[in-house]
Amino acid sequence: MKIIKQTELDQKQKIQIFELWNNEYPEKLAYKTVEEFENYLNNLIEQSHYLLLDEVGQYSGWATTFTRDNEIWFAIIISEKLHGKGIGTKILNNLKEDKHALNGWVIDHNSDKKSNGSIYKSPLDFYIKNNFNVINDTRLELEIMSAVKIKWTK
Repeated sequence: MKIIKQTELDQKQKIQIFELWNNEYPEKLAYKTVEEFENYLNNLIEQSHYLLLDEVGQYSGWATTFTRDNEIWFAIIISEKLHGKGIGTKILNNLKEDKHALNGWVIDHNSDKKSNGSIYKSPLDFYIKNNFNVINDTRLELEIMSAVKIKWTK
């Protein structure tokens, strides 16, 4: 496994990350088309991408950092088959090396389903283990997502 950092994604990478997004995040957050996903990416300011490349040349993890409201935010997705192997922490550590703070939204319940019908397990404990603080009084409540803000600072 190798982590590649870059500021732009090519079309092949966008397609694989789109598929990873739709497979790993709750079904309610899925994009219908690659073009919809590209629109999401195009609206991110000051992007950096961290791609996890496996032995067969597939992307099985992705993280991005970007600026929103004068704060540095991030999103991360790792294939479920790699959970519990320290890979998510390794990618997060790459983000932490490059940034002085990270903000994110984290689903903090286990009631959403993934596209394959399995339960989306909240990664909140993972972030707490990786030294993020939970900002309990800052929540995102949307029809498609209920999440709490997390923050890490150096």
